[in-house]
Amino acid sequence: MPNNSINHARIVSLIWGIADDVLRDLYVRGKYRDVILPFTVLRRLDSVLEPTRDAVSEMKKMLDGAGIAGQDGSLRKAAGQDFYNTSGFTLKDLRSSANATRLRQNFEAYLDGFSPNVQEIIDNFEFRNQLPRLTKADALGALIEKFLSPDLDLSPAGLDNHGMGTVFEELVRRFNEENNEEAGEHWTPRDAVRLMTRLMFEPIANAIPSGTYRLYDGAMGTGGMLTVAEETLKDLTMPVGKKVSTHLYGQEINAETYAIAKADLILKGEGHAADNIKGGPEYSTLSNDAFAGQEFDFMLSNPPYGKSWKTDLDRLGGPKNVIDPRFIVTHDGDSDYSLVTRSSDGQLMFLANLISKMKTGTMLGSRIASVHNGSSLFTGDAGQGESNIRRWIIENDWLEAIVALPLKMFYNTGIATYVWVISNRKEERRKGKVQLIDATEWFTPLRKNLGEKGVEVSATDADRVLAALRAFDEAGDPDHSKVFDGIDFGYSKITVERPLRIAGVDPTRVYKPAEIKLLKEEGVRDETAPPIIKKALPFAATPDPLHGRYEAIVDGRTRVVEYEPDIELRDTEQVPLTEPAGDYADGIEAFFRREVTPYAPDAWIDEKNTKIGYEISFTRHFYKPVPMRTLTEIQADIRALEAETEDLIAEIAGEE
Repeated sequence: MPNNSINHARIVSLIWGIADDVLRDLYVRGKYRDVILPFTVLRRLDSVLEPTRDAVSEMKKMLDGAGIAGQDGSLRKAAGQDFYNTSGFTLKDLRSSANATRLRQNFEAYLDGFSPNVQEIIDNFEFRNQLPRLTKADALGALIEKFLSPDLDLSPAGLDNHGMGTVFEELVRRFNEENNEEAGEHWTPRDAVRLMTRLMFEPIANAIPSGTYRLYDGAMGTGGMLTVAEETLKDLTMPVGKKVSTHLYGQEINAETYAIAKADLILKGEGHAADNIKGGPEYSTLSNDAFAGQEFDFMLSNPPYGKSWKTDLDRLGGPKNVIDPRFIVTHDGDSDYSLVTRSSDGQLMFLANLISKMKTGTMLGSRIASVHNGSSLFTGDAGQGESNIRRWIIENDWLEAIVALPLKMFYNTGIATYVWVISNRKEERRKGKVQLIDATEWFTPLRKNLGEKGVEVSATDADRVLAALRAFDEAGDPDHSKVFDGIDFGYSKITVERPLRIAGVDPTRVYKPAEIKLLKEEGVRDETAPPIIKKALPFAATPDPLHGRYEAIVDGRTRVVEYEPDIELRDTEQVPLTEPAGDYADGIEAFFRREVTPYAPDAWIDEKNTKIGYEISFTRHFYKPVPMRTLTEIQADIRALEAETEDLIAEIAGEE
């Protein structure tokens, strides 16, 4: 293990030891992080600011004396950092307070002196709420003393920004593992994140020019995806001499998780990036877009699966009144094409949010990697939000690939998960195509489960996934990689009607709605009765039995009529968009003539209710049938069971 890794591990162990030493009888183990994480942040910031404390104090006095209100920029400059503290205290000063009450007062003044960006971290950690308990148990002084130990050097001299970030992330990881039931909500396993970032960057690595790039995560959790993406991009571009800089942007609704993300960036010396992330309970991405109208080069997310977003939907105006341009778009001639999903699961809404922020005026456009569960592939009927999102993405030719991940990849669930790779600048060979990669067998088992997580995608496993992606239609491994036309996933959902037949009706007259209503309530259905005519079309109308327009004698004249449908006989069929037309006008008619007409000659298609849907079935495309056992094998098993039974009977008989 490299020396820096040894040092990082030692520091993490020391901090973990403080938690056990000071908090054991005050907090349950899962709540140690409520104190230790913010205290770690404070100790690092305190040591970074110590050399410029006097300069900040002098600047504060001067600004106050001059009556200047907007002081943040000047105080940052005086501190030489993107944060500062104007209280006049350091943790070393506080250590000398012998009285617990006085210590708490001074400590609160110390907290109040931090810059607004640090205040936001403290507030979202809800750290001030811990002070009464810590003071009552006389533990606040012990914590300060432990964090000031010479063995625990969190100063820039002992630990650079990258190292501090590593230590903090390791603490977060360990605390998340202590809380497996929560980990998956806010923290994506690092192996999954690395695979996602590689899927996002590597296919275009050679085409990325020197420049500045904007990275965004709309469900950023603790911010790990953004920081790993930043590292991956630099690792790919630096060796070939490209100069790349990044700006990170993200949004997160959970207060503590947001505080961790913001703190992590500040601890890494990326205070300016910390200003570009937004979070807290008031910042729900779906109903309060903090980056409306902005575009980003690279985006990735692990949105919540199967989680109700009804509160957000209500804030947006309800299912029928959403006007947010992220979710009501123009597509296929429909200016009110709705991407609004059912309120029970908003995961695809997060994907629509990412797509709304794609760059359209640059050579590279935008690339997205977003992880979802299996329901994102097939839930939602034709015309509903989930299906509409899939249709919108595929018909705009943005879907590059979907990768099925191994089971048991995440901390709080063992369900199937899939990475969607989206691009609005597909390479020529991929245009109109979608690649499906089944990587469920490419994993490395963990020696010990971490919650539900029992496997990981190692670097070697990820290499196999990337190799399949690069190979595209030349992969030569149909068990794991297949390429389809986008239209292959589409279908027309048709409504098949049959006429209402009531005994005793007159086949030569048109019935009024009220009469039809009465017949439905009081009449007797009879499949041999003539159909009920509900409407006679103008004399110029032409018959079209396929779509419910028939010829009939009405009042002694031949008319084109429409029959009243029998809702009890109504049915629907899914017709692939690729259905061949054959000798008919289109694939729908060919399907109807083959699959419906032979069994229901009086049926027709209600064309106004025909809707287009899209669904993707990995199971169907990668199904591997289990070979049936041979008759010889079955007979051998039967003989073995018979022999075993005879032995048992003999044993019982012998005992008697």
